[in-house]
Amino acid sequence: MTEMQSGPTLDPVTFEVLKNSFITAVDQMAEQMIRTCYSFVIYNRDFSNALNDANGDSIAQGNGDIAVHVGTLHWTCKDVIRFFGDDIHPGDVFAINDPYAGGTHFPDVRLIRPIFADGKPIAFAQSNGHWSDVGGSVPGSFDVRATDMFREGLRITPVRLWDKGVFRRDVAHMIASNTRDPASIIGDMQSQAEATRACEREILRLVDKYGRETVQAGFADVQSFVERVLRQRLSALPDGTWETQDFIDQDPSTGEGMIPIKVKLTIAGDRVIYDLTGSHPCIGTLYNSAFGATFSAVVAGMKTFFPDLPLNSGFYRPIEVIAPEDTVVNARWPVAVTGFLVPFEKIMGAIYEIWSTIMPERAIAGVFNNEYLLTGGRDTRTPEKPIFMFYDWLPGGWGGRNGKDGCNVTTSSFGCGMMSQPVEGQERTSPMLTTEFEILTDSPGPGQWRGGAGVRKSALLREAEGTVISYICDRERAVVWGIAGGLPSIPHGLTLTRADQEPEWLGAVFSDVKINSGDLFSRPTAGGGGFGDPLLRDPLLVREDVADGYVSVARAAKDYGVVIRIIDEELAEYEVDEAATEAERALIRAERPSRLDADPEQVAARFRAGEIDVMDVVRHYAVLLDWQTGEVLPKSTAQHREMMKKRSAAFW
Repeated sequence: MTEMQSGPTLDPVTFEVLKNSFITAVDQMAEQMIRTCYSFVIYNRDFSNALNDANGDSIAQGNGDIAVHVGTLHWTCKDVIRFFGDDIHPGDVFAINDPYAGGTHFPDVRLIRPIFADGKPIAFAQSNGHWSDVGGSVPGSFDVRATDMFREGLRITPVRLWDKGVFRRDVAHMIASNTRDPASIIGDMQSQAEATRACEREILRLVDKYGRETVQAGFADVQSFVERVLRQRLSALPDGTWETQDFIDQDPSTGEGMIPIKVKLTIAGDRVIYDLTGSHPCIGTLYNSAFGATFSAVVAGMKTFFPDLPLNSGFYRPIEVIAPEDTVVNARWPVAVTGFLVPFEKIMGAIYEIWSTIMPERAIAGVFNNEYLLTGGRDTRTPEKPIFMFYDWLPGGWGGRNGKDGCNVTTSSFGCGMMSQPVEGQERTSPMLTTEFEILTDSPGPGQWRGGAGVRKSALLREAEGTVISYICDRERAVVWGIAGGLPSIPHGLTLTRADQEPEWLGAVFSDVKINSGDLFSRPTAGGGGFGDPLLRDPLLVREDVADGYVSVARAAKDYGVVIRIIDEELAEYEVDEAATEAERALIRAERPSRLDADPEQVAARFRAGEIDVMDVVRHYAVLLDWQTGEVLPKSTAQHREMMKKRSAAFW
């Protein structure tokens, strides 16, 4: 346990000015990157920055930094300090992307610049950008078949890219040459290095104004301030222990059955302990997390319930994370971890559920999970046939809240701050034509307060050759869940329609599938889970959801028991049939408990016959199927039913 830091050493005005100046310095790094980066991925804000003190501890994050990075940047800074020791000089810039040293995955490459004042290193400016490719076996460096790091790309342990201000061209070009887009990688290196220089200028300006000792006192005070406030708030909460679990869809190497991630949270005075004991051993794909990313997931999940506190290492000090080694939440070298985003978001989801119990006023149901679509090949629109990378992610729905519906079409909790990519830019940089990108009706999880809506996007491959597609996704089986009586959303998964062929469901886990010009692929994102019993939702709100296209007339009756009459569909005019609604809700109340014990094989037979659809199967019967064949997944169904009875049926 870290000893409680001392009280403030600066007067309140100077402290407040410096606290906000440190955050501004990090935000200036972001502004530099957004204007000078080469990769379309980084341009769409898949990056974060940090200011670290001389020990590597985080002083400040920026206002737009994304959740996945924030709890890891101090680890990689500390590893650079450990590796180079006293061999650190003004003008140096170091690179690291090592997930086993506290990073996330190989595509997240951090550039770190020491900041010197009066001949002493007083801080480090750190810029983390997600490079669109770092080598490996597939374009985009996400191969779901990888079981070790050697198929995932280039592992960069601490290395010096600028030596006392001199660019080490040999090292930089060695790194870039192991990627599929070396020109962009060199450009992004320069962009990130200049971002750290922008932060250095601002910190040295503060040193000139206030003096080195005052600025360094500010570094310590902002951390101890956050620590004190967080400890005070924890002390005001009841001591106790809470636990739950979430799931990864599957381990493709071992067969059917969802992969549990267990979280037990204990509040003890002014400390909080997260114990992930019982989480599944490492699995035979890249959906494992090293400790640094797991720690970041804990921080990001907890920070959601303390939104007003600045984020720095002071926030971390009251937190203890227990993550057994050689599990999906603490994988060690050389286990594949590039898909860490999948366990990351399950940890966050479990933490959301627990804190929703502790702080019901901030309660939130399950949130859709991030997904990455990676398509790469040669762009034949020009004679040079350059390699292209179509690297896409989608927004989706956040969970219903206590007294409010979930947010619609929002970036994931994994990557708050990332942009929804503009299709015009995608079509300019790759031979893709977006044919559909719209809010997906019925994707919100039903509840007294419904989840936010997801989307569906379809794209057509045009003039290209040698093209493959990979999909990094989850929640095909561990469907986004509701709480306090709310219902789940919809399964994730991608459908591929080859020219002149029937659509083929590829699901949520595949890599390196060859596609040709004229092939069309389509995928949805889930909405958020519902909060509260959907039969308690005001029928007039359901009517408005129908008018807005969030809920269909059919599912208004099935999920909410609200019978809607269409007055004028063109003008979006509808009315509630009050008598029919009352009768329908009474019928659902009587029947729904027994549905969760219905024979899964009979449910599957009805699905295959077209009598019921995917949403009926998942929401009302709590059955999980192979969505291509319609066959029952017995282990996954048992797990889904257990959790739905706990999260939903127990509140009906």
